[in-house]
Amino acid sequence: MRLAVLLALALPLPMPIAAQSMDHSAHGMPAPASDPHAGHTMSAMPEQQAAGTDQPVGNEAAPTPPTDHYADRIFPPAEMARVRDALHREHGGGTFHQIMFNLAEYQARKGGDGYRWDGEAWFGGDIDRLVLKSEGEGAAGGGVESAEVQALYSHALDPYWNLQAGIRHDIRPRPSRTYATIGVEGLAPYLFEVEAALFLSDKGDLFARAEAYYDQRITQRLILQPRIELDFAAQDVPENRIGSGLSNAELGLRLRYEIEREFAPYVGISYDRKVGDTARLARADGEDSRSTSLVIGIKTWF
Repeated sequence: MRLAVLLALALPLPMPIAAQSMDHSAHGMPAPASDPHAGHTMSAMPEQQAAGTDQPVGNEAAPTPPTDHYADRIFPPAEMARVRDALHREHGGGTFHQIMFNLAEYQARKGGDGYRWDGEAWFGGDIDRLVLKSEGEGAAGGGVESAEVQALYSHALDPYWNLQAGIRHDIRPRPSRTYATIGVEGLAPYLFEVEAALFLSDKGDLFARAEAYYDQRITQRLILQPRIELDFAAQDVPENRIGSGLSNAELGLRLRYEIEREFAPYVGISYDRKVGDTARLARADGEDSRSTSLVIGIKTWF
């Protein structure tokens, strides 16, 4: 430090810019040849060219992103590839799983109580997953009236929608059916959860299903969920008591309280109605074509 101070004091001070650019001809002396500004005024100097963000907007294509890695020039490429793969898995490229029951409820209604479930499990990553779905219902004290399972491959189309394809098998009612399945599920604008699917049976029968629900938060833990599910058939299937067109509609309103995000009991009301030819077949069998149920159940996931 002392040496730097002594050198600074010993060296001559730089000449001010104004003094460097003064007109030496006034003293009868030629301008020094080493002075780059000799004989020039500041107004005659060229303007500085635009650079960086000061440049005008262009329309050239973006440069090609680099495909090499600088670290590979210093460290073994195989080791760096292993590290990059681990980093990718830890930040969005990993494998995950979840099991969720959207509905697991007891239904109290006129003419006989019942129960219902609707759940799914998946295993995979952000883009590709294996999805298993199951839903069904039955009468309290009796057997299962309808039950199905689906095994689907799910591929993310974008951050909000998944394309799903696979098979569906109906365990009940009899006779059982197996279907080729294709559909979509995702988050629609205004945060509506939507699912829609087509089912082609091994007998050539074509069905469709659409459902949607919305979580309206009243508080951080209290959520009101309206829900709608519609079933369609392209043809009559008398052996399963299904008519063509819109065959069944279910409207529900459920209020749940999230004790934990993974565990939320709920109460609500569900209105179920058979429509069109399906309602006609139900009345011919002596059954009601519509029912209203008070429900109590649990939504859970892990």
